[in-house]
Amino acid sequence: MTQSVYWNRIAEKAKKENRPFFSLAPMEAVTGSVFRRVVMKAAAPDVFYTEFTNALSITHPLAKETTKGRLYIDPEENPKPIVQLWGNSGEDFEKAAKEVAKQGYEAIDINTGCPDIAVIKNHSGSDLIRHFDTTKEIIEGARQGGLPVSVKTRIGYSEIEEFETWIPFLLKQQVPVLTVHVRTREEMSKVPAHYELIDQLVQMRDTYAPETLLQINGDIEDYQAGMKLANEHPGIDGIMIGRGIFMNPYAFEKEPKEHSSHELLNLLRYQLDLYDEFVAKGIPGHFAPLQRFFKIYVRGMKGASAIRNDLMQTKTTDEARAIVDRIDPEK
Repeated sequence: MTQSVYWNRIAEKAKKENRPFFSLAPMEAVTGSVFRRVVMKAAAPDVFYTEFTNALSITHPLAKETTKGRLYIDPEENPKPIVQLWGNSGEDFEKAAKEVAKQGYEAIDINTGCPDIAVIKNHSGSDLIRHFDTTKEIIEGARQGGLPVSVKTRIGYSEIEEFETWIPFLLKQQVPVLTVHVRTREEMSKVPAHYELIDQLVQMRDTYAPETLLQINGDIEDYQAGMKLANEHPGIDGIMIGRGIFMNPYAFEKEPKEHSSHELLNLLRYQLDLYDEFVAKGIPGHFAPLQRFFKIYVRGMKGASAIRNDLMQTKTTDEARAIVDRIDPEK
């Protein structure tokens, strides 16, 4: 097993149930405390991550206020999320790691896979695939906080073949968990995930770091799809679901059920209520990012397109509630 008590606990629980562990992928302006609690109520995975947060910003005197919303954990959250950090400086990661440990986080994940052009220009995210030395430096920096440090990445920057050197390099860092989105940065999400490489990734892990848990990400829609992939590729320890949650907020249900429009709209009501509570705490919040979630709850309903358009015109939670109440009067 890994050298991390935290990750051993997660892996052992899943193993007892004869399955991989499941996680909700860190997603910008998505996986904050509000939506994590919505997913927890619908059907919780084993692991949650925060939105990715700039390591420099966490302790920078001019920027640290901007990270409060990203790093907020509600007392009701169980399990606590793993904090995902991005950046390009070992010193920044060391300072950030010590600070998040003080804030009560139990584990850190380093983003070496984000394809966003602004992040890449900052020589962070998937740009690190081209800079092994910087990657090693930030992993070592993050470890100074005393928390387990995992890594999330892609198979390469521009060429699939890059995985042949990049993945062994990461495995040699002996991280407790390596999460691989099985596409390159340049492929973004435009091509099918390269599941044909999974067995080679497992073989690499077994060769270079048998104690590292291997988690796979990319095109996995729900729990059933994750189980199928794990059964087809023995050796996978974890399954990460990202965009699948936008297709189905109940994606982590072990036994899939039919969910009525009423159930879905009640979940939306719950998210609106949590958002209001979040803002009431004085944490900076913006209504616009909330709008990206509306499609989750109205997908497949009669007149879904019109309902979504109406919801997208709203500017407050009360306006959104009025539309929900109009199409679903029974709370």
